[in-house]
Amino acid sequence: MNVYLQRAVNVLTKINELASISEDPAGITRTFGTATFQQGSRVIQQWMEDVGLQTRIDSIGNVRGRLESSNAGAKTFVIASHMDTVVNAGKFDGPLGVIMGVDLVDQLVRSAKPLPFHIELIAFSDEEGVRFHTTYLGSKVVAGSFDPDLLDKKDDSGSTLSEVIQLMGNDVTQLPADAIAPDDWFGYFEIHIEQGPVLYERNVPVAVVTDIAGQKRIEITFTGMAGHAGTVPMTMRQDALCAAAEFVLEVEKLAATQVNLVATVGKLNVVNAASNVIPGEVSCSLDVRSNDEAVLMSAYQQLQQICLDIGHKRTVQVDWGLIQETASVACDKGMSELLEQTIQRSGYDVIRLVSGAGHDGVPISLVAPIAMLFVRCFKGISHNPLEHVDLTDMAATLQVADTFMKYLLEQ
Repeated sequence: MNVYLQRAVNVLTKINELASISEDPAGITRTFGTATFQQGSRVIQQWMEDVGLQTRIDSIGNVRGRLESSNAGAKTFVIASHMDTVVNAGKFDGPLGVIMGVDLVDQLVRSAKPLPFHIELIAFSDEEGVRFHTTYLGSKVVAGSFDPDLLDKKDDSGSTLSEVIQLMGNDVTQLPADAIAPDDWFGYFEIHIEQGPVLYERNVPVAVVTDIAGQKRIEITFTGMAGHAGTVPMTMRQDALCAAAEFVLEVEKLAATQVNLVATVGKLNVVNAASNVIPGEVSCSLDVRSNDEAVLMSAYQQLQQICLDIGHKRTVQVDWGLIQETASVACDKGMSELLEQTIQRSGYDVIRLVSGAGHDGVPISLVAPIAMLFVRCFKGISHNPLEHVDLTDMAATLQVADTFMKYLLEQ
């Protein structure tokens, strides 16, 4: 067994160990701030200490390990991904990048080569945003862009973010101190599964991420008039569900005719639903994404107008609320070109991909150049227990990442 394959086996062993720490014994669920989440944090912290890093858990719950350079005034290069999960998750989304980061840093420690910059390995506490319905809590703190108003956000049980942070034993007043100052950044690197089918279909283990798509998330409520399903004539109805259904199909139609655009209605809630009642109120979500800001804004405006027109035509009130938006992000050209050279010299085709999923690199990009390496996953399946990465692809990823770090250290 070659050395990279053996290292991949060690990485997978840790991935399986972390996957066994779950709020749900029937699946993998590890959401921000829970006892299970904190147990997983301690395990990751121990792995970092085992390879010789100085560790701490910061005020937002990020697990951080640091390898210091002897150079006076050295900047910091961050290797990171996230440790939280969606509900009933796969085991690779996030932890793969964290644990491969542990392996990469372990190799650097063993080599005893002088470092031109400090290296900080971070397991971000909340990228998925499951508990408080807001993404990038951990990376926003590190980037210095955390919004204090988020401390008042409540989870489904009514607990505020501030209360959960305090229950973890952390101090909310120290959140600003956990940021890496903009002048102290050298760069950021993340390894992550693709969460899409391109690499799987093209039979290539890795790809360079060129951009992370911008996104807008909207909540829409259609309010018509509930009524008896047997007595209100079809021509006199104000059916909120019919309005929502028409809108869902229009979303699909618009996105299918556009380049660099995806749009999804992922949630639909019929209030007081019953088989013999005309739906009077329906709410739904809308997720629109593109790496082209002009395309994203145009689609957003068109869909809003389509929604309002449907409401007007059907005499149904429409309430449209933008609840979250992030701009598209371009990865650093220099580091991305270095990744491409590394992939090519490792004997693989160079594939460039836009990430339709959001990543912690989005807030980090405001203060540092970022680079991302995608790893092939089975059929592109993610956020699903069927999520899987082959050992041979993990070994190829470690080879590419090793060489990338070597080149970066020599620059």
